[in-house]
Amino acid sequence: MMPPDRDFYEILGVQRGASQEEIQRAYRKLARVNHPDVNKDPAAEDRFKEVSEAYSVLSDPATRRRYDAFGPNFRQVPEDVDPETWARAQGRRARAGAGAGRAGWAGEQAGFGEGIDLDDLLEGLFSGRGARGGRAGGGWGPIPGADQEAEIELTVEEAYRGGRRSITVGSRRLQIEIPAGVSDGQRIRLAGQGGRGGDGAPAGDLYLIVRIAPHPRYRVEGRDIHVLLQVTPWEAALGASVAVDTPAGEAKVKVPAGTSSGKRLRLRGRGMPSPRNKAGDLYAEVRIMVPARLPEEERRLFEQLAAVSTFDPRRQR
Repeated sequence: MMPPDRDFYEILGVQRGASQEEIQRAYRKLARVNHPDVNKDPAAEDRFKEVSEAYSVLSDPATRRRYDAFGPNFRQVPEDVDPETWARAQGRRARAGAGAGRAGWAGEQAGFGEGIDLDDLLEGLFSGRGARGGRAGGGWGPIPGADQEAEIELTVEEAYRGGRRSITVGSRRLQIEIPAGVSDGQRIRLAGQGGRGGDGAPAGDLYLIVRIAPHPRYRVEGRDIHVLLQVTPWEAALGASVAVDTPAGEAKVKVPAGTSSGKRLRLRGRGMPSPRNKAGDLYAEVRIMVPARLPEEERRLFEQLAAVSTFDPRRQR
């Protein structure tokens, strides 16, 4: 996830007053340049995630208004907080400085940051709420639940296929749907599964951060999958069509004649699927394997080959 001090408008390269069309154009341009399927720079995937998160906030008018009002921590600010009250409290924070007075200490303990006038904030949040079912005499109204995050570890096969999965979050057991083709670091939103709301207010959302576990056969880079392809010396020399394992099942790959160890063979579209873009590719890296012990007949044939062949891979060209 992007650092909290990064500005979403800065990431997309647009002004704060940009129209929705300008924001969309900026996103499409940056997403095209930094998409892991196109840009193989290791840092491109992080930039793509930053751009996607910025666009997900600024493309929604209601979420954009909250971001403009409350800044990077807008997700932690309850829905009922008045933006003017919040701005006034932030101004007092700047004047008071860190750790100044009772209000600053109370604001910090409440999780709103140092130096914020908590009385002023609560006045805007709860004033006039008693008549709508708040606590008697106190004016406390419904408070929406906070969003929460948790990590979920998936195998390469689970990330590839998606499907239903049972997880435990705290003391709760949840049945969730994993989209096919999720990538490492991707967030899956479970609406209403976050922190509980107060006095009948809606619960927050739960965000699952995907972590793809190391695999003995596959290595995932972005949406591309890398696998080792073991071949015999005669398959490498003469060419052959050989089987290779993929998360979707067995596939056939053509080994060209004269292939050496280390050569990568590409199977287009056999990598991780994508719900919005084209699937990644699968790369099979050739490794030539030689028997540890040769039967007598095979040894004799290799000796004959060695006697007639002029090939020397160590010879300078």
